[in-house]
Amino acid sequence: MSRKQAKQDKAEHVIPHSYMKIHLAYGKEGLDVEVPDKNLVKVLAIDAAPPLKDPTQAVWQSLKGPIGSPSLAEFARRAKRACIVVCDITRPVPNKILLPPILWTLEESGIQRNEIVILIATGLHRPSTVEELQLILGDAITHRYPVVHHRARAREEQISLGETGRKTAVFIDKAYYDADLKITVGFIEPHLMAGFSGGGKMVAIGCAGEETIKTLHSPSFLDDPLCCEGSIDRNPLHHELLEIAEMAGHDFIVDVSLDAERNITGVFSGKPRAAHAAGIEAVRKSVRATVPGAVDIVITTSAGFPLDLTYYQSIKGMTAALPAVKKGGMLILAAECAEGLGSEAFAAMATRFRSERDFDEWIHHHPVEIDQWQLQECVKAARYADIVLVAGGINEDQKAKLFVHSAKSVGEALERGLKRFGSDASVAVIPKGPYTLVEVDPTFV
Repeated sequence: MSRKQAKQDKAEHVIPHSYMKIHLAYGKEGLDVEVPDKNLVKVLAIDAAPPLKDPTQAVWQSLKGPIGSPSLAEFARRAKRACIVVCDITRPVPNKILLPPILWTLEESGIQRNEIVILIATGLHRPSTVEELQLILGDAITHRYPVVHHRARAREEQISLGETGRKTAVFIDKAYYDADLKITVGFIEPHLMAGFSGGGKMVAIGCAGEETIKTLHSPSFLDDPLCCEGSIDRNPLHHELLEIAEMAGHDFIVDVSLDAERNITGVFSGKPRAAHAAGIEAVRKSVRATVPGAVDIVITTSAGFPLDLTYYQSIKGMTAALPAVKKGGMLILAAECAEGLGSEAFAAMATRFRSERDFDEWIHHHPVEIDQWQLQECVKAARYADIVLVAGGINEDQKAKLFVHSAKSVGEALERGLKRFGSDASVAVIPKGPYTLVEVDPTFV
């Protein structure tokens, strides 16, 4: 047989690659990616608890029989003014389910409607638009109760509470501090610095002054490797948030856990420390996803709208996925970034430095600037792996100035990775990005 004929026979028997189509959370619609079966090690999906059959009833029950504290009604009967803290548009908290039972309880217990303030915990984020307030609260609540935005930069709206044991200067919103009854409403998920969201973070960052927030996001905390997703017991930032919340006063929380479709899977109300701890325990079990070993290429997201509205928020998708990728590997982040890079301050900073080394040198020798902390997290990721960003909302000129690379599509980025690491490169996919607590399974190490 001639060499030509042998080559032709071999080609006729080549088995074409088979692919798995995986839907990624991206913007409001999502997008699909195809990964060759031979390369795919695992899709790291959230194995959340089942949705509650009657979440409204679960909220009522939690207010009447909370964790570690008297009922909300008992608190309310001793108060004249209440402040309810809720998240801004960057957090998909189901307030339209959670708030009505809370508000009804407060009014039935004797607090007048005009003495119940709903405070949007913006931290240093921008205020909500009219349309966003409708999404956060709904029309009925927006028009029936006083609604105010926290303004961290308005020093005249803050009260000084002194310093923590670590010398963090504490400034807290007066509308919050002056209330007789202080309630926070949020949800619990892995957080790139604080370990998990919810609990005291709603107060200590969401309602804090600019100086306090800057300190909490400074290298003095973020250089610590224990300031990361899932870390609680020895996380210095977590314990600082608890101390600040207690200084400000924190009476009652209503935190929930959510599944991938953002259905409520658990309600954790009551004494802030106890209820938050119970929620963390439940969430850790449901969002933990393991990979047998670190892989060459990870495809991840920032969990879609609203978390991937900006590049600033989308960096959470990078840090959450790092445990799954080999050092020096490739991390492909799909985040729409419909509102671009983020605030003007962050956009200027993200495109200002020639290299991550220049930025790292700068933050350790200059006073803290607003938003530098998110870029520090980005630099950590970029030093560990090759980050490739797929973001339709960021213009090409800005992409060229970031600490990361970019691609027009996930497919293009994946092809680039397979060329770099070889046709047998290992790939893992994390469709819901920062909602997933990623770990390497120790039984395979």
